[in-house]
Amino acid sequence: MSEFFKAELKDRFLDYALDRNDYFQIQTLYDEFLRPNYDLEYVQKLVKEILEYDPELIDVMGGNGLDIFMLSSTPKAVGFLDEGGFMNLYVKEEEKWDVFLGQMSNAPKLTKEERKLLKKSGSDSKLEKRLLIGLISAVVISFLFTVVAIFKETLLEPDYVPADEFERKINQLKEQYILENEKLENELIELNRVLDSLKK
Repeated sequence: MSEFFKAELKDRFLDYALDRNDYFQIQTLYDEFLRPNYDLEYVQKLVKEILEYDPELIDVMGGNGLDIFMLSSTPKAVGFLDEGGFMNLYVKEEEKWDVFLGQMSNAPKLTKEERKLLKKSGSDSKLEKRLLIGLISAVVISFLFTVVAIFKETLLEPDYVPADEFERKINQLKEQYILENEKLENELIELNRVLDSLKK
């Protein structure tokens, strides 16, 4: 919803409250102005914005589990609406922006020397941009390779060994161990013989 429409709705809420001499539920504003295109929370948001601007524009009572349940007009709302209300504030804000943008467009033009300096610094910044893009690309590629490697290891290539393969490997290791032990025993016997022969 545009700021213009919000400002107009806030003014209509205040005007509606002034037309009534009693407290009314916030649901009434919803039924009167925004049903079915918006929800009740939006009405509450607009009422809170009115209160944030000036808490004396409407009188609020909580209840039924809500901070804002019942509303009523205040005398201050009459003067505020007579001065133009939220629509007037919106128009003034837009006028400020128009003046600001007008001042920006009237900025002095650059001389030839200033434009040359800008072009020179622009070429330096192009080199910096290329280097930065290269660096960012390298980091992104590195990150992607890491993610692919992690994904591949965790999901595509399981680390488990089938039971029969495990038993076969264990048996091979046992046989290798036995053979190496026998070899060492034979070497030990041979060494003892050599020592005995040296002693004689």
